[in-house]
Amino acid sequence: MTRRGFIKGLLGAILAGFFAATYGFFVEPALRLRIKRWRIRRADWSAPPLKIAVLADLHVGEPFVGAKRVTRLVKRINALDADLVLLLGDYAAGHRFITAPVSISEIAPILGQLQAKQGVFGVLGNHDWWDDLSAQKRGGGPNLYAEALKAQGIGMLSNQSVKLDAAGIWLAGLEDQLALYGKEAGIQGLDDLPATLAQIEDDGAPVVLMAHEPDIFTKLPQRIALTLSGHTHGGQVRLFGWSPIVPSRYGNRFAYGHVHEQGRDLVVSGGIGCSIMPVRFGVVPEITVVEISS
Repeated sequence: MTRRGFIKGLLGAILAGFFAATYGFFVEPALRLRIKRWRIRRADWSAPPLKIAVLADLHVGEPFVGAKRVTRLVKRINALDADLVLLLGDYAAGHRFITAPVSISEIAPILGQLQAKQGVFGVLGNHDWWDDLSAQKRGGGPNLYAEALKAQGIGMLSNQSVKLDAAGIWLAGLEDQLALYGKEAGIQGLDDLPATLAQIEDDGAPVVLMAHEPDIFTKLPQRIALTLSGHTHGGQVRLFGWSPIVPSRYGNRFAYGHVHEQGRDLVVSGGIGCSIMPVRFGVVPEITVVEISS
């Protein structure tokens, strides 16, 4: 290789790295958004067809997810005319590279404008618990994020199941599986799956479960037709359907998208914001839409 060829190659590599960094650290996480649709058909689905809009992992905070962007998200979701809107947790910022914090008191009224025929419901994520130091000291609720959202009319489910008669389903919300942290005890969850399932009557209506972390999927009974999760952000960096780092003990198995195992269905949303590092590459921020029918 000549000196000129070497210099051209080096400059090309530098420019490629610069554009990749610009895209991953700004363009994709801050400017891009997509509507990702999944259509699921189940022979045992006895309810009417259901269209669910899912919003996961906002991780609010400038420069990526400020109040204006959340307002745009709410307008996009309302335009979808969904039967049900579900919020899957992690409203709190998930990294230290925030240029201006955005509080839940500012965001909750915006999320309170979400509309759906069968209602708007949500659960908490691990960052919502970790960010509430008073709840950490108590070892449980009330949680400031849940209280702010409930004040706006959003049905926050904490190890609770409710029957949505008009939709013909049971909606269950599992509390976070990584809620509490301590030097001695390590990370502990506040999830109680048996208590959540015990509230569901044996009436044959299908069950939709909200669980922030997808790892619970391996423990679920056949009665739960659909599980909706976030938490992983699709690995945040994803190339050719593979993510090098996934915050799940199952790695890429539950990193992203639709998973069908042993007659049960899981959809893991790629979410909106960032955790640990403010980067997204190959996992465009998304509003997830799940349409399920027989």
